[in-house]
Amino acid sequence: MLSSSRIFVAGHKGMVGSAIVRQLLTLGISPENIITKTHHQLDLTDHLAIRYFFQQEAIDQIYLAAAKVGGIHANNTYPAEFIYSNLMIETGVIHEAWRAGICKLLFLGSSCIYPKQVPQPMTEEALLTGLLEATNEPYAIAKIAGIKLCESYNRQYGTDYRSVMPTNLYGPGDNYHLANSHVLPAMIRKFHLAKLAMEQDLPGIIANQQRYGEIPSDIKSMIGLSPTEPITLSNPLKPTGVVTLWGTGTPYREFLHVDDMAAASIHVMNLDKSIYETHTRPMLSHINVGYGSDLTIRDIAEKVAQIVGYTGRIEFDANKPDGTPKKLMDSSRLQSLGWQAQINLEAGLKDTYQSYLSAH
Repeated sequence: MLSSSRIFVAGHKGMVGSAIVRQLLTLGISPENIITKTHHQLDLTDHLAIRYFFQQEAIDQIYLAAAKVGGIHANNTYPAEFIYSNLMIETGVIHEAWRAGICKLLFLGSSCIYPKQVPQPMTEEALLTGLLEATNEPYAIAKIAGIKLCESYNRQYGTDYRSVMPTNLYGPGDNYHLANSHVLPAMIRKFHLAKLAMEQDLPGIIANQQRYGEIPSDIKSMIGLSPTEPITLSNPLKPTGVVTLWGTGTPYREFLHVDDMAAASIHVMNLDKSIYETHTRPMLSHINVGYGSDLTIRDIAEKVAQIVGYTGRIEFDANKPDGTPKKLMDSSRLQSLGWQAQINLEAGLKDTYQSYLSAH
């Protein structure tokens, strides 16, 4: 990567995109050469707008980190939005990049591309070998389409479009809206709210509700309210309570700090093409990015509670879906290319919680 390269980071306001921008700046790329656009400035589902943008800008590389994302509840509730929006973003950016003569692009996918019952750890070759997890199948299909777009343009046009498949990510800039967040940020917020309730900090709870628009029913019960009652400064407070999490707590999940993901993305983007291709089979454009180990959701919940300072009970609602029973990435291919995760889970969670607090 040359310091004079003009780099478009699509999705720079998101958790991964913002981390990539931070990493590029750390590596000496001038801010003037990091091209970003908000959704209002450039709608990435509008292919004509993308075409005009690429005509106006001399782009050398693209990090395609823009996507519509969410947890189990959001994927179940808005399947049409997830598949449509992500397909439109991918097809527009990748096709118009080719039309504009931009030969280097990195597409960020998701570990949900792999089958629900895939052997663990999941290798790149497991793609399309079985049925997907039903709760996020539309999103997964869109991400698989992005991989195949990169492969197909490479085959037909000789472009150098690569794909990285991250495991579950967390870190600064995450989404904490409980209706559509992923498991770890949802835990951080729920445990934080429960801590406030146990400390009888009703103003803090009200401020949190004003920021995010809702408070979970189990947190309301900790301050003496029914799920439908409004929160006011005159409400009573209970000193103890229970945090209820979805599922059984038995599924295993692997988590990677977003700064590690950004470093991996830049590493893969800038590998020599011949070196990259010797570590991937023909027509395989994607490569796994993971931490290398996993924990049960219950174990992770206990770690988050400890870091947040919540000392109440943790229960699990087995009537809610668990999702895939185990998701551990085989990242040996990336490790053979000279990259390894640096941020352990405890340090990463502390950093993430401090980032969450600083935003309040």
